[in-house]
Amino acid sequence: MSEIEYFYSAHSAYAYLGSARFMEIAKAAGRTIVHKPVDLNQVVPAAGSSPFGQRSPKHRAYYFRREIDRWAEERNAPVLDGYPAFHQNPTTLCNGMLIAGIVQGRNVDQLAHAMLQSHWRDDADLADRDTLARIAESVGLAPEPLLDAALSDEVQAIYQANTDEAIERSVFGSPTYFIDGDMFYGQDRLEMVERALRQPYAPSS
Repeated sequence: MSEIEYFYSAHSAYAYLGSARFMEIAKAAGRTIVHKPVDLNQVVPAAGSSPFGQRSPKHRAYYFRREIDRWAEERNAPVLDGYPAFHQNPTTLCNGMLIAGIVQGRNVDQLAHAMLQSHWRDDADLADRDTLARIAESVGLAPEPLLDAALSDEVQAIYQANTDEAIERSVFGSPTYFIDGDMFYGQDRLEMVERALRQPYAPSS
């Protein structure tokens, strides 16, 4: 196969932290990234995890701050000192914009990276149409066709199908990568993703 399946959400901290490295790995391996934006509000509970806002303060302080800061340093991916102000805003428009790009035959690798980076480095509101337009323009894409289609029935049906597929395939959260059917959850598995592209891991017995 010549593809890597990529399940994520456009506002995911850990998708951002791994984004640049992931795209380097995919390019070096000659693999096309198949973007599958999903609704984490459905995926996370379906996997048996508590919604992010319901986790303990200590868990949030470790997983959503200390780990983010360490990986930001490790991956050379700058992040805000605090949490993005707009992080709880809906992700329907931004994820839909990515899917619209795919439907319209655009390569959305750089658009996805720019969304993630703008949110976690620059505090961008990914629910704001004007903000998304500027992000698209920054990577050389005309924003209006993508934004106009982002909330269409066709695109939203694909968004739900991606989400349903993620749940069916036991995706736990964002980002999740599939290499020829083998699942790798979390950007901290990117070194294993790179190895799997060279030499697949032996199947579990």
